[in-house]
Amino acid sequence: MKKISIALSLLLLSLLFIPTVSAQYKPKADYFWGIGCNHCAVVAEYLDEHPEVSERINLQKHEIYQDRDGANLFNQMAEDYAVPMLARGVPTMFAGPNYYSGPSQIIAYFEQFEGGTVVTEQPGGNGSVSELTLTVLIIAAAADSINPCTFAVLILLMAAIMAAGGKRRALLTGLTFTLSVFISYYLMGLGLYGAIASAGTSLWFMRIVGVLAILIGLFNIKDFFWYGKGFKMEVPDSWRPLLKRLIKSITGPIGGFFIGFLCSLFLLPCTSGPYIVVLGMLGHKESFSEALWLLALYNLIFILPMLGISFGIYWGMDIKKVEAQRRSKIRILHLIMGLAMLAIGVWVLMS
Repeated sequence: MKKISIALSLLLLSLLFIPTVSAQYKPKADYFWGIGCNHCAVVAEYLDEHPEVSERINLQKHEIYQDRDGANLFNQMAEDYAVPMLARGVPTMFAGPNYYSGPSQIIAYFEQFEGGTVVTEQPGGNGSVSELTLTVLIIAAAADSINPCTFAVLILLMAAIMAAGGKRRALLTGLTFTLSVFISYYLMGLGLYGAIASAGTSLWFMRIVGVLAILIGLFNIKDFFWYGKGFKMEVPDSWRPLLKRLIKSITGPIGGFFIGFLCSLFLLPCTSGPYIVVLGMLGHKESFSEALWLLALYNLIFILPMLGISFGIYWGMDIKKVEAQRRSKIRILHLIMGLAMLAIGVWVLMS
């Protein structure tokens, strides 16, 4: 057990030194214009003369005079950015935490990207609202991976299969169960990412994400000091008898694969907090192609302890001792997750 723990720790520590998501980060900007607007024509002429700017910025253009959807989006973003009513005209652009009105301000922002300059963050004081780095993602995934709910489910499953079919069958069942959890969480993540990205995010949205992370952290820290009082950041007690009956009905790898999908739904109250925070940050900035592999990385880290337990039990690790260790360390697991989520929440709000 110690060797497995040390190996997993070294792997997670090594991942912390991976560089950030992309060295060529493309800031997103929403540009609003109107047909027949002379000031908008000045901006359009500048963009025509400097095509490299559009290549270096994820520039979303919205016409508002004849496009009702564009007008509605403009009003919504103007509210989010607290733009005064008398200043709500075109051209206007929203980029990062700032908005820019008139051709002079907008072109001044664009000039930072002339000549094909590659930037690693939003320049010129805009700063990133909450730039998602691999370090933040890894911390959230590592905190999520040690939640006691998943350990309890997997240990119970392995014990049931060991009693019925031996070590090899138990290992295959544990691996298929883990694969199923990976697939189900990955697909759920893609769905939530798509909804967040298509709806668009704002400063207020990212503030909500930061507050959510802090609340999850505080609730887990509560479970360290006052475990079981009020509520727990775990699978509700009323769900557990049904979950145990489902797990004990499994007899092999195929059943383990299908029960993994069901268990993923049961585990959502316990494990979804860090995942939702990361998805909110992904949906705010990262492209779909980046989100695909970032979600895969998150879920790979999430299942590492499950793989460790599956192979550990196959190699002779005592299930009863593993379960005893889980129960004795359950408060510490909540504390680690709580501190990690608290740190991420504060970082999001300060960014």
